[in-house]
Amino acid sequence: MAQTPQQRRANLKFQKDQEARRGKSEDQIKKRVEKAPKSPISMFWLVILGFVVFGGLVFEVLSRLFLN
Repeated sequence: MAQTPQQRRANLKFQKDQEARRGKSEDQIKKRVEKAPKSPISMFWLVILGFVVFGGLVFEVLSRLFLN
């Protein structure tokens, strides 16, 4: 059975990872794995999104309370 391009990429990635591990102790490998994953969205954009969503909600509630 022939490999699909996706399988080939995954196999090459796995092979590269295994070659990088070769000759290193378990402690060195664990240090590499323990790095915290980086968030795909910066804190700035999360704050902007929160302001848009919750700020609009606050203004809507205030307008319904005071304009009735």
